[in-house]
Amino acid sequence: MQAEMILQSVITCPHCEHQKKETMPTDACQYFYECTHCGKLLSPKKGDCCVFCSYGTVPCPPVQMASTSDYCCS
Repeated sequence: MQAEMILQSVITCPHCEHQKKETMPTDACQYFYECTHCGKLLSPKKGDCCVFCSYGTVPCPPVQMASTSDYCCS
C-alpha cells in the first residue's frame, strides 16, 4: 500500500526567514518561488530538483513518489 502524498509544505525564505504554507504541484517540480514578504526569487539549491525540496518542510510530490532518494525531476 502506497503512503498518502502530502501536498502542503511550509516554504521558508532563506533571505528573510518568512514562512508560508503552499500547495505543491502534483505533476511537476517548481523551479522558482517569489517570497511574498521580501520579494526575492528563490531557485533550488544545487542538487535539489525544486524550491520545495530546498526550502520546504516536505519534498515535492514527484520526489515523494520516487522509490530512490537520488530521484531528480527532469
